[in-house]
Amino acid sequence: MSTAPAQRATAVPNDLEAYWIPFTPNRAFKAAPRLIARAKDMHYYTPDGRAVLDGTAGMWCTNAGHNRDPIVAAIQAEAAELDYAPAFQFAHPKAFELASRVAALAPGDLDHVFFCNSGSEAVDTALKIALAYHNVRGEGARTRLIGRERGYHGVGFGGISVGGMVNNRKLFGALLAGVDHLPTTYSREHQAFSKGEPEWGAHLADELERIVTLHDASTIAAVIVEPMAGSTGVLPAPKGYLPRLRAICDKHGILLVFDEVITGFGRLGHAFAAERYGVVPDMITFAKGITSGSVPMGGVIVRKGIYDAFMRGPMHVVELFHGYTYSAHPLACAAGLATLDLYRDERLFERAHKLEPLWAEAAMGLKGLPNVLDIRCVGLTAGIDLASRPGEVGKRAYDAMDKAFHQENLVIRAAGETIVLTPPLIVSEREIEEMFAKAARVIKAVA
Repeated sequence: MSTAPAQRATAVPNDLEAYWIPFTPNRAFKAAPRLIARAKDMHYYTPDGRAVLDGTAGMWCTNAGHNRDPIVAAIQAEAAELDYAPAFQFAHPKAFELASRVAALAPGDLDHVFFCNSGSEAVDTALKIALAYHNVRGEGARTRLIGRERGYHGVGFGGISVGGMVNNRKLFGALLAGVDHLPTTYSREHQAFSKGEPEWGAHLADELERIVTLHDASTIAAVIVEPMAGSTGVLPAPKGYLPRLRAICDKHGILLVFDEVITGFGRLGHAFAAERYGVVPDMITFAKGITSGSVPMGGVIVRKGIYDAFMRGPMHVVELFHGYTYSAHPLACAAGLATLDLYRDERLFERAHKLEPLWAEAAMGLKGLPNVLDIRCVGLTAGIDLASRPGEVGKRAYDAMDKAFHQENLVIRAAGETIVLTPPLIVSEREIEEMFAKAARVIKAVA
């Protein structure tokens, strides 16, 4: 890991108005902007050269750290060699190489990789594959999709339909028909201040049996869940929950999809959370960490039997009418290969696993601070629930995020009334200590 570069000033845009910033209160941001000009390893740098510790790995994605030299070099070399190759009817060698590398990391017979460009595209791809799979097997009545309350599966119409975060859904109409939801796995009453997977909650998987009774298994195509619900504020799966869900899906012929856009590539101390929990899903969605955030990329890893079900009929006919112009883009593939090399050579997944107890102790050190209602942590993630101010739900966490950046030189996430810390996997013990000391000061400042 190279050292941070010397500070230098960077030009500031002279007009903030034209850019409609996603998932952001635009008026508040433009009144006091949080601008980032460059990054290296564990730090961002503001336009005036101020170093800001990245406590969020960008948005759960820069797992290998920022602007790592091998990834930068791979992108530069590929840009000079191959800018673009058609994604349909043609391919380039690095696409096959990266698919093989990703499949080798996945458990069981998850042997085939379909590339796209984001987690949202990955989820919609997995849902379409699930529907098409049942169709080609002669079970076209299996059209129902099951998500989970408080789940986040991106922002496509498929993803927000199976997702369960209210604000992501309520403005966008009826969404997809034929969708139902499992209950959330979180109960503060039973799980408050749990380290890792909570003891209570495995029985909530049995709610799938109720949904099967309501709709009949012959109408259900797939269940999609996050092994850890991240965007909603870090909700680890209860002990035994995921194996139980797998067993019920097997019983009724329902596909099980793990959305590992956040949990993949070391966040929970393994290549994929499926390995941590000893469960082989039928599909895994991924994105973010595959390129350490350097180039947009996502994908779906599919079990051999699903892929094989499509490989029938005349050889010249397209088996799956789905894909994207930028599927397996050459620059993304080059970045992905370099990123996987870093994960392997620096043993970053193992590093995350080793740091997890220290991280959990540091996170739980915030217990007892003003307005802290709960703390959850698993792998290198932590969600800290704060009490809301009367009539201002979410304002305390927003203020904490803003103060952290401007006053403590720390990036944290605000998810509703939860502040979230999810650092790059290269984080040091000293930086963990620094991160939570800053977070403590921020929590006190917004009391």
